[in-house]
Parts: sequence; C-alpha cells; structure tokens
Amino acid sequence: MMDVNEIRQLLPHRYPFLLVDRITDIDLEEKTICGYKNVTINEPFFNGHFPEHPIMPGVLIVEAMAQAAGVLGFRMMDATAQKGTLYYFVGSDKLRFRQPVVPGDRLKLDAKFLSAKRGIWKFECQASVDDTLVCSAEIICAERQL
Repeated sequence: MMDVNEIRQLLPHRYPFLLVDRITDIDLEEKTICGYKNVTINEPFFNGHFPEHPIMPGVLIVEAMAQAAGVLGFRMMDATAQKGTLYYFVGSDKLRFRQPVVPGDRLKLDAKFLSAKRGIWKFECQASVDDTLVCSAEIICAERQL
C-alpha cells in the first residue's frame, strides 16, 4: 500500500494534476497495480465540466489510469522522477468510455504491464466505480531519462 506522500516520491505530478490518491496493491511478480482516485465536487474541473451536471472529463480518467501505470513502471524499474526518469503518456489504443464518473465516486484504477520495447511501455488499464467498468484502454508511455 502507498499513500499520496509515497506516490509523490515517484510521480512528478502535483495538485491539481496528481490524480492517484492511494495505491492499494502492487504485485511486481504479476506486474499489476491497483489504486484509486477519490472524486470530489471540490475538483477544479467541475467548475466548467459541467456546473449543473458535474462529470469528470474523460481525458482525466485516462490520465489517472496512465498515472497508476506510471507508478507501476517506476516500481518495476526501481526508478523515480526525482532520480531523473520520466514516463510520458504518448498514446492509447482500444479506448472505451462506458459511463460517467461524478462527484462522490471512488475511481478504482487497475493496470497491468503488457510490454516494453526500446523505451516504449504498454499497459492494459481499467477504471471502475463500485465494480462497474467505466473506462478501459491500452496506455502507451515513453521512458525518458532527464
């Protein structure tokens, strides 16, 4: 289990763009990770998306999945952003949105490592709320040394 302070030691993201609140499970043998984002009405994006019917933007759901995958990548490589390694989100395949995410939801983030070739990493990711799948995608990241 990792709290937000431990996550911040790995990821370079900070408020308001750190979208992973806690990691509940990392299995380095199986190369999987599980974490979550608590979605609250206090999120700055709800001021404009949409004030009368607040919905978490899909691109931020994808970004949250990518950040969870990034934590897995950092742990697999025993690296951190502070040590000069970054994972850039460079693409997605098979992206599907299934239902809206709204304030009060707990967005569960699951990622599984699929492959890495020449610094390009691919992860199978899913986001769910109350055991209902809300988004899935293959997330592609590029590993870069600073």
